[in-house]
Amino acid sequence: MPRILAFDYGTKRIGIAVTDPLQIIATGLDTIHPKDILEYIRRYLLAEPVEAFVFGDPKQMDGSPSDSKPHVVGFSRSLKKVYPDIPQFWVDERFTSKIAQQTIMQSGLKKQDRQNKERVDTIAATLILQYFMEQQR
Repeated sequence: MPRILAFDYGTKRIGIAVTDPLQIIATGLDTIHPKDILEYIRRYLLAEPVEAFVFGDPKQMDGSPSDSKPHVVGFSRSLKKVYPDIPQFWVDERFTSKIAQQTIMQSGLKKQDRQNKERVDTIAATLILQYFMEQQR
């Protein structure tokens, strides 16, 4: 069964999460610089089938689009050009980074490890993917 990839897009880093082949569990996969993301996805798709892309939809507290929305839309359009047959879905990403930071704080990691922003992005992508999977059930 194909996997689902989810992205927590940022202009400095993109957190990536993936489902297991049965689409039961969401797991953090990696954190990639935006300039390297298309090549990363190309290589990943050579190794694993993917049936959908899920994007965190950046919104303000009032539900209006945040300043980062145009960047995420541009990224999704780039993927749509290269992979037109892979459907795309959007999930409200409000609070995912905050929840990811709280999760890291409670994990018992050393202070230096807790300050790793890449870890926050990967956990945020995992939360986005979990929310998507819950919506599909």
